[in-house]
Amino acid sequence: MNTSAISVATSAHFIALEERYNARNYHPIPVVLERGQGVYVWDVEGKQYFDFLSAYSAVNQGHCHPRIVRALIEQAQKLTLTSRAFYNNLLGPYAEFITRFFGYDRVLPMNTGVEAGETAVKLARHWAYRVKGVPENQAKMIFVQGNFWGRTLAAISSSTDPLSYRDFGPFMPGYIIIPYDDLAALEEALQDPTVAGFMLEPIQGEAGVVVPNDNYLPGVRALCTRYNVLMIADEVQTGLGRTGRMLCCDHFGVRPDILVLGKALSGGVLPVSAVLSSNEIMLTIKPGEHGSTFGGNPLACAVAMEALQVLRDERLAENAERQGRVFRQRMSVLRERRPDLILTVRGKGLLNALVINDTSDGQMAWNLCLKLAENGLLAKPTHGNIIRLAPPLVITDDEMDAACSIIESVVLTF
Repeated sequence: MNTSAISVATSAHFIALEERYNARNYHPIPVVLERGQGVYVWDVEGKQYFDFLSAYSAVNQGHCHPRIVRALIEQAQKLTLTSRAFYNNLLGPYAEFITRFFGYDRVLPMNTGVEAGETAVKLARHWAYRVKGVPENQAKMIFVQGNFWGRTLAAISSSTDPLSYRDFGPFMPGYIIIPYDDLAALEEALQDPTVAGFMLEPIQGEAGVVVPNDNYLPGVRALCTRYNVLMIADEVQTGLGRTGRMLCCDHFGVRPDILVLGKALSGGVLPVSAVLSSNEIMLTIKPGEHGSTFGGNPLACAVAMEALQVLRDERLAENAERQGRVFRQRMSVLRERRPDLILTVRGKGLLNALVINDTSDGQMAWNLCLKLAENGLLAKPTHGNIIRLAPPLVITDDEMDAACSIIESVVLTF
C-alpha cells in the first residue's frame, strides 16, 4: 500500500488489516490511533481522546514529550547500537546517572519489563548459589497470587491466571506461590532455607490495581532481611512517579534489594528496562553469564537519562499524588450516586481502578469502556469487571476536571 492510500484509510480498514494478518493475541478497544501529545491521542479520523491507560504506564511523561523526543533524535543521528562487544560513550554516564538517581550501587540494563523481571530472578538465584550457599539447582523463588510481570515462560510459570498459563507448560521449577498481602504466608514460605528471593509488585496493576495494607511492604522488608532472602520490587508499572512517589516503595519507606524498572524509563519511545542492586548482589554476575544485544545501547541510554530528568524537573510524582486525590474523590462521589454500577474505587496516585458490578462476564465493563471512548476517553477493562484508569502524569487541573466530567456523564447515563 502506498502512503497516500494509508493517509486516507479509515479505522475500519486498519482494524481489518490487523484482523487479517496479525496474531490475535490482543483484544483492543476499536479505535485506531495515529498521533499523541501530552494526555491526548487522536485517531485516524481526527477524533481526540484522553488517554487514561498511558500504554500501561509507559508514557508517564505524556505522549511524545518534546525533550525525550529531542534526545531520541539527536542520539539516533549519531549512534544507536554497538552491542556490549564494545564500550560506548553513553552507557557509563547512564549507569552513573540512574544508580545515583535511585541510590543503588549498580545497574544491569535490559530492554523490556519482562526481560528485567527474568534478570532479577536469575540474579537472585545466582546470589543464592554464590553468596547464600544454597545447594546447586535447589534455589526457590516466591511469588504472589495475582502477579503479572509478562508472558515469557518464566513469567507465566508464576502466574495464577489461566489465560496466561493454560496450554503453555511445562513450567519453570522452583517457584512458590503464596497469597498477596499476607505476611503470615510469606513467613511460612521463608522457613525453607533454599529460598533465594521474593518478587512482588508493590501494587498489583494487571490484577486490577490491588493495593495492599500499609504494613505489608514494611513487613515484607523485615521478613526478607530476617531470613536472608532478597526482596525484589517489580516497579515496572508502579514506579517512576505513577503512584505519587518516584517509587511506590517510597510510600512505605522500603528499599528492596533488587529494583526492577521499565515502561516509562524511556517515556514510551522505545523499550528500555533496568535492574538495580548492590555490589554484593550484582557482582556475582561475571562476563558471559547474562546479557542482551540491545541492553545498554546508546540510544536507550540517552533517552532514559532524559526521561528520568523530565520526571524530576516537572515534579510529575507530586502532580500524580495531587491529581490522584482529586480523581478518587470525584469517583467516590460518583460511586455514591451509582452504587448499583460501581462497587469500589481504589488506587494510589494516578494508578486507579473502578470495580464494576458486572454479572455479564465482563461485558458490562467492556461496554462502559466503549461508551467512554465514544465520549472521548480511552480506558480498558482488566480481569473482566475492573477498569484501570491511569492518565499520563502531566495531566493538568483543567484536563482532570474535563476527564472526570466525561466519566461522570457516561456512568450516570449508562
